[in-house]
Amino acid sequence: MGLLTRKELMESSNAFSLAQQQLREAAATFGIEADLVEVLAACKRSVEVSIPVTMDDGSINVFTGYRVIHNNARGPSKGGIRYHPSVTCDSTKALAMWMTWKCALMGLPFGGAKGGVTCDPHALSLGELERLTRRFTTEIVNEIGPEKDIPAPDVGTNPAVMAWIFDTYSMNQGHSVLGVVTGKPLAVGGSLGREEATGHGALFCLQEALTRLDRTVAGTRVAIQGFGNVGSVLARLLVEQGATVVAISDSTGGIHNAEGINIAGALAHKAAGGRVSDFPGGERITNDELLALDCDVLAPCALEHVITGANAGAVKASLVLEGANGPTTPEGDAVLNDRGIVVLPDVLANAGGVVVSYFEWVQGLQEYFWKEEEVNARLQAIVTRAFAETWALHERDATSMRNAAYALGVGRVAEATMIRGLYP
Repeated sequence: MGLLTRKELMESSNAFSLAQQQLREAAATFGIEADLVEVLAACKRSVEVSIPVTMDDGSINVFTGYRVIHNNARGPSKGGIRYHPSVTCDSTKALAMWMTWKCALMGLPFGGAKGGVTCDPHALSLGELERLTRRFTTEIVNEIGPEKDIPAPDVGTNPAVMAWIFDTYSMNQGHSVLGVVTGKPLAVGGSLGREEATGHGALFCLQEALTRLDRTVAGTRVAIQGFGNVGSVLARLLVEQGATVVAISDSTGGIHNAEGINIAGALAHKAAGGRVSDFPGGERITNDELLALDCDVLAPCALEHVITGANAGAVKASLVLEGANGPTTPEGDAVLNDRGIVVLPDVLANAGGVVVSYFEWVQGLQEYFWKEEEVNARLQAIVTRAFAETWALHERDATSMRNAAYALGVGRVAEATMIRGLYP
């Protein structure tokens, strides 16, 4: 999605409070001690940096960047770097917390972190983007490292940005450090399957859910909000599996076609710099209208807080697949749950990216790289196992999939925290 309004920016500052609310709701449901919840509700470290950048016209703009470590009880922290106008300290804290539960749910030896720069990357030239990235990396160079905190791509960043981070950090160390960042290009230590990983993970999650609901991907009608890395890959994979993608969108709006959208054509249109809303073969719709379309599966794959208490009652899908981080507020969650709509939560449904980031980190440390088939098979095994554990708890305790996922993730971090104890 694109630039947010002033009101939306103000609302986004509440993201961390909402993440803490989700934690406390799960803790209350599953009896986690209040003192331990207070420890888990706080971020270990938050760094705010000033990033002066020389622009192409010779002027200097000063941007603000953040790097937050929420928890590292289970290992070094892991989390993406986001370039977007809505980036705030609180939103970064929320994303770091969600990453902690996600890594624990997947059984990865990581804690959660997140970073970002408040900017519009689409308004920057390639040179400006590189200078911003290198200066940001220099400002947080003492915060990151392969055994400390490992960044990755997120909204508004890509493998090229990761390559600049890798190079800047390595120049400071005097040698190449492959494990400092994941999501790198293949030529500099990236992993096969990394760019498609989040979409693949979401597909594996959906397949498992539909199987348990006695349904199949083939014939399923899906509306996807967000046609970036996650949404576009998911759309392509769904069509390959026989699903019908009835709607897609980007920050400018979207298109709807009940008979199905030509995803291959839409991908080519987007690659050529076109806007989704200008792609022929469908009726133009807004992002808000997409959420209320008649479909079987709604996949919000853009930014957080798009399904709220105000619009959740209009959702017609029987299943929500959260490809984005935090797309549903607690109030929206409650409405969907009351209506019997199954929500496959972000900490489960979009964890494919961090799983393959873990694979890339391991490959970088070993300097031994795997085949793409091996990467995807290992990804499917991890996602399938995590889904099975979550679904079993969901059924056993008659609770939502989000509560079940949180119970597993939070419980594992709580256990590690208790075992390690408080120092001193």
